[in-house]
Amino acid sequence: MDERVSEHAQLLVDWSARIEPGDDVVVSVAEDAHDLAEAVAETLGERGANPMFTYASDELTRAYLQAHDGEFEPDPDHELALYEAADVVLRLGGGRNTAAMADVPPDRKQAHSRARKGIREARMATDWVSTVHPTRSLAQQAGMAYEEYREFVYDAVLRDWEALAEEMQQLKEILDAGSEVTLRKERTDLTMSIEGRTAVNSCASVAYDSHNLPSGEVFTAPAATEGEVSFDVPMTINGKRLRDVHLTFEGGEVVDFSAGENEAELASILETDDGARRLGELGIGMNRGIDRYTDNILFDEKMGETVHLALGRAYDACLPEGESGNDSAVHVDLITGMDEDATLSVDGEVIQRDGRFRWEDGFDG
Repeated sequence: MDERVSEHAQLLVDWSARIEPGDDVVVSVAEDAHDLAEAVAETLGERGANPMFTYASDELTRAYLQAHDGEFEPDPDHELALYEAADVVLRLGGGRNTAAMADVPPDRKQAHSRARKGIREARMATDWVSTVHPTRSLAQQAGMAYEEYREFVYDAVLRDWEALAEEMQQLKEILDAGSEVTLRKERTDLTMSIEGRTAVNSCASVAYDSHNLPSGEVFTAPAATEGEVSFDVPMTINGKRLRDVHLTFEGGEVVDFSAGENEAELASILETDDGARRLGELGIGMNRGIDRYTDNILFDEKMGETVHLALGRAYDACLPEGESGNDSAVHVDLITGMDEDATLSVDGEVIQRDGRFRWEDGFDG
């Protein structure tokens, strides 16, 4: 086994999830993530944790949804109990077919998602972390040779996370003190309120309220969104490739939308519930170990010189205690590049221009 698989597992267990002896851990394993799961199992054994392994397969989910009548029982007790009893949930991605869900009727996917809201909330109440094992299907989706893709994944994952956390802290402090963020580039002039919000320094550890490995972003929960925004990074969602998405916001809600490809899928997302038309996240990518788009949100949204906005659910870590943010059964990220003729401003001051932050070499103030 590649020694980097063991390094990945140890980083996941120790730095990301901070697992302690006696912790009850649910490990969700995708079809082709066996090698990483084996390394995680060994690491959990060494740490004295109590793992429960589950099999996560888009192909099985597809078979179930295609056969179902669409009337789903809300939050089945047996699955809900599993997550309510867990201290930690680890999700090891790496499926066989990235488009396995492409032919499932959108209304059935929506109904299934709504019926699992309580399960989703219970999982997110744990110290959960999602990561991915490099697989041939993901390499193919990224347009890369398998060996090349493995190098890419480990360059993004096996980083000096403490050093990156120190750099990202600069942006967190700016956002925490700010009231309004503005994005400007071609076909984009968008303002969002961040008044009273807390930004998350997402450096791949639950100790920082960060739940992805790799990570490398600073994110917050915007409100009162006004204007228009274009997303020039293609993204496969629910097995459908969305390209050239454009959204117009008034009063915090999407009032007009278009997509160059699979506009019907975008419409389906927006129709999930009332919260799906509002933003739940503004994220700013800062992981320069990710140097290309791969059509995988876990990596692409963390890439330096990008900003992503998520339709749907907001994360509680960004909100004042006792305040509820945008609520939805979906959280769908869309990405725009900020590397050319683009600015990100906080309270009228340009913080990033053409992909360079004001503390970086090459920033043209």
